[in-house]
Amino acid sequence: QVQLVESGGGLVQPGGSLRLSCAVSGSIFSINAMGWYRQAPGKQRELVATITNHGSTNYADSVKGRFTISRDNAKNTVHLQMNSLKPEDTAVYYCAGFRTWTSPDYWGQGTQVTVSS
Repeated sequence: QVQLVESGGGLVQPGGSLRLSCAVSGSIFSINAMGWYRQAPGKQRELVATITNHGSTNYADSVKGRFTISRDNAKNTVHLQMNSLKPEDTAVYYCAGFRTWTSPDYWGQGTQVTVSS
C-alpha cells in the first residue's frame, strides 16, 4: 500500500515562498507520476503540477513561473517550491500519486497553505 504524507504548509505573506514536501512510502514502483492538487473552501479541487518518473513536468497556467515541482528519489520525496505567492494560492494542498495518466490513485491528507498579509 502506498502512503503519501505532506508537510511544509503554513502562513506566508504575499510575495513570499514556501516549500511543500510529500514523503512517499510503500509500493513506490506502482507510481508512475506524482502531482500536487489544491482545494480552496467552496472551490473545485484543481491540479497545479505534475512530474513523471521520467522527469517531465507540467503546471497549471495559474502557477507557471512561480511554482516548481521536483523529486528527490533518494529520499522518496516530492517537493513543491512555491514562490511569489498570492492570496489566491491559499488552499489545502494535496500530494497525489498516479498509476495511470488519467487520474490519481493515491492521496495524501493535505497541508494548509495560507497567503495573507
